[in-house]
Amino acid sequence: MAAQKLFALVDCNNFYVSCERLFNPRLEGKPVVVLSNNDGCVVSRSSEAKALGVKMGVPLYQISALVKSAGIVTLSSNYALYGDLSARIMGILSGFSPHQEIYSIDECFLDFSGIPDRLSRARQIKETIKQCAGVPVCVGIGPSKTLAKLANFTAKTRSDCGGVFDFSALSESERDSIFGTLKVGEVWGIGRKLAQKFEQIGINTVLQLKDSSPDLMRKQFSVVIERTVRELRGQSCLEMAEIASARKQIVSSRSFGKNVFELADLEQAVASYMAKAALKLRADRSLAGALEVYIRTNKFAEGSEQYCQTATVTLSHPTDDTMVLLAAASRALKQIYRSGYAYQKAGVSLLDLSNADERQLSLFQAEAVNSRSEKLMKLMDATNSAMGRGTLYLAAEGQNHSWQNRCNFKSPEYTTSWKGLAVAKAR
Repeated sequence: MAAQKLFALVDCNNFYVSCERLFNPRLEGKPVVVLSNNDGCVVSRSSEAKALGVKMGVPLYQISALVKSAGIVTLSSNYALYGDLSARIMGILSGFSPHQEIYSIDECFLDFSGIPDRLSRARQIKETIKQCAGVPVCVGIGPSKTLAKLANFTAKTRSDCGGVFDFSALSESERDSIFGTLKVGEVWGIGRKLAQKFEQIGINTVLQLKDSSPDLMRKQFSVVIERTVRELRGQSCLEMAEIASARKQIVSSRSFGKNVFELADLEQAVASYMAKAALKLRADRSLAGALEVYIRTNKFAEGSEQYCQTATVTLSHPTDDTMVLLAAASRALKQIYRSGYAYQKAGVSLLDLSNADERQLSLFQAEAVNSRSEKLMKLMDATNSAMGRGTLYLAAEGQNHSWQNRCNFKSPEYTTSWKGLAVAKAR
C-alpha cells in the first residue's frame, strides 16, 4: 500500500528583515522595514513593525510620521544578500527530503511522504536552518500543498505550536474547528478581490470554502478553485515541481532615482540592465533570439508631457553574449529616444529563449568567434562571482550612475562582496 502523500512547506519568517538582523544584531527587538526598489514601498516587516500597524506595500511617505515617532528602522533592499542566503537555505533543505520544490526566494515545498516522525523532522529543520543560516523558519505539514501552506500560516500565527504545525495529524473535526476561525483570504491563491467575491456569496471562512461544492466552484469560478476546494479536503491535486519550468523571457528594469533627460544616461542604464539580464540568461543555460527595449516618463507626474515607447529586435542568431545583446539594445534605444522628455524608467527583455546546449551556428557564424565569445563571458561571470559583482563590466555601463535608483538605507553586501565583509574586533 502506497504511503499517504504529505507535503511540508518551509517558509522563512520576515525573510528580508531576518537577513538584515543576521549581520546587524542591534536590529533585534526593534521595528524594522525593508523597502522596495527606489526606496518606494514596504516589502518586508519585522513583527514589531507589524504590531505598529505597518501594512505590506504601503509607500514610505505615507508612514513617514510613524517612522519618526516609533523609531522604525528603514532599510533599502539588498538583493545580493537575500539571494545568497536563500541559496544557502535551499541547499540545506534539500538534504531533508528526496524531493524539493523551490517556490520562491524564501519558501519551498518538501516531500514528507513516508516520514514517520514528521513533527520531529520539522523541528530539526527549524533548528538546523537557524544554526547554519541564522534565519528563523516555520514549517507547515499537510496531505496537500494547499493544506501545507495553510498549516504554515497556522504555525506562524499560533504561539502554542513552536513554529511547526501538522494538519495531517488532526481529525477532520479538529481541522474544521481551525478552518472555521480562518478567513477565506488566507487560502493559497485566494487574493483580495477573489475573497471579496466569495464573501458576496456567503463564503467568509476557510471552512465554508472547504464545504462548498467543487463542481459548483468550477462552474462559478474556475477549475483552479475546484482544485483548491479538493485540496482543502485533503485530496492532493498539485504535484511536486522539482524542475523549474523554463523561462519564456528575462526582464531587467528599474525606475530611476531622478528623472533622466540625456540619451547617454539612458544608454548607460540600458547597458547595465542588459548586463544583468544576460547574466541570468547564461545562468539558465539559455540563448536569446530577440530582445525588447522600452523607456517611459512618469505616468503619475501631473502636468508633464508623457512618452512611452518600445522597440523589438530580432537577432541574426540566438546568443548569450552580453556585447552582442548590448549592441542590438543600443540600436533599439536610439530608434525610440526622443529629446525633451523627463524619463523615469527603462528596461530590457530577452525573448525567444532556447537551450544553449542545443546551440546551432548559422552559415556565416565562425565557430572560432563563438568560442572566443563563450570564453570571455565565462571569464567575466567567474571573476564577478569570485571577486564581487561589477569587478569586470563593459565600458558602456559607465561608472557614474547618477540615474541609479535610490537606495539610501542599504546595508553592505556581507556575503557577496569583499568590501562588504563584516569586521570582527577583539576587546
